[in-house]
Amino acid sequence: MARICLGIYLWLVAIMVPSIVIYAIAWLGIAGWTYLLFFHNRFWYGRGNLPRDLPKLKTWPSVVAVVPARDEAPTIRACVKSLMAQNYPGIFSVIFVDDASTDGTGDIVRSAIEQNEGSRTQIDGSGGINHTIIIPAPPLTDGWTGKLSALNAGLSYTNAHQESPEYIWFTDADVVHPPKTLSRLIAKAVHERLDLTSLMVRLRCISFWERLLIPTFIYFFQMLYPFPAVNNPSSRVAAAAGGCILLRRESLNASGGLESISSALIDDCAIAKLIKRSGGRLWLGLADGSKSLRANESLKPLWAMIRRTAFSQLKYSPLLLVLTVLAMTLIFLSPPALLLSFPLHGNSLASFLGLVSWVAMAVSYSPTLVDYGRHRWEGLILPLAAALYTFMTVDSAVAHGRHRGGQWKGRHYGPSAEPGNLSEFS
Repeated sequence: MARICLGIYLWLVAIMVPSIVIYAIAWLGIAGWTYLLFFHNRFWYGRGNLPRDLPKLKTWPSVVAVVPARDEAPTIRACVKSLMAQNYPGIFSVIFVDDASTDGTGDIVRSAIEQNEGSRTQIDGSGGINHTIIIPAPPLTDGWTGKLSALNAGLSYTNAHQESPEYIWFTDADVVHPPKTLSRLIAKAVHERLDLTSLMVRLRCISFWERLLIPTFIYFFQMLYPFPAVNNPSSRVAAAAGGCILLRRESLNASGGLESISSALIDDCAIAKLIKRSGGRLWLGLADGSKSLRANESLKPLWAMIRRTAFSQLKYSPLLLVLTVLAMTLIFLSPPALLLSFPLHGNSLASFLGLVSWVAMAVSYSPTLVDYGRHRWEGLILPLAAALYTFMTVDSAVAHGRHRGGQWKGRHYGPSAEPGNLSEFS
């Protein structure tokens, strides 16, 4: 009799467990999307631009832009031109830091400076560009990443050769800005007493792989670092976008300076965390004119970009990696799988819940797609992009396990060299 009861029990388990698992996955997906849509700072809404109407300032503070450049020949000339064309009423200088380039980046910068001398703007005789120069980055030393070392070299030059500016503007060598960008940044920072003001510049979205993965990158960044939470002084969430960061010099110095995060791979978010920990006020928004010219015609450069920092973002933790893969699978991959596999499992309720989650996913993605000039229906292929990002994250962990992680432009940075990396929840 006991054997018969045991057999019936095992038979019931064999029938019920798959259904229970399918129901659990479906309902967990619904719960996840309910949280993301309504209780995660509306990260997906995609709003937050600089005001176009500039408040009047009695005096415009002095600014120095620091631009690190390593093998940026395809884009650096346009970058120089856009910075020298800034229509800024105050004193504004630009320092390009040539970080051991081997493609003639330094020569292109010098040529572009000479060609654009006539575009320097003087407003009411009191402002405009003071000077634009290029300096070499010092040899890279242990404990520093290349970009942070180059940025620090620009700051050191500023401190040694001129009066200290009130604001420092970090921008990238592949980014171009409309003429009023700096004025709008400064007006925002001064009017709202911000210590860090940052724009997520518009990334290039032309090739097939860019159209598939670039809007998704912006979407996932906003999910990790919801802009409303970043901009809330009472929230611990801190982030910035490295293509455009305006900093109050005093706030940067008071927080410990770049030396305290010298080995951070995700340098922009590390700077933001540093400022916010020191009591500084942050603002992060979407650019409406500033854009990156960096082209990604194939999957390889995009994969390399994510591979370099993904495992670092997870603090090199195998546990966090497993949890991330599970979360990505549950939230992004299981909804379409539940719907499309209905002929196999026959569970109509689970399939319906999968459809609801899939639609919620597409709806949340649509503001980012529209912002990048894409069609709303492309939100339905977000699971495909999410799967690729999951594979990239796993590959990042594998690369670090093989001591090949953190590679960028001929340099390698491993976890032992990154004590200064600061993440959202550290």
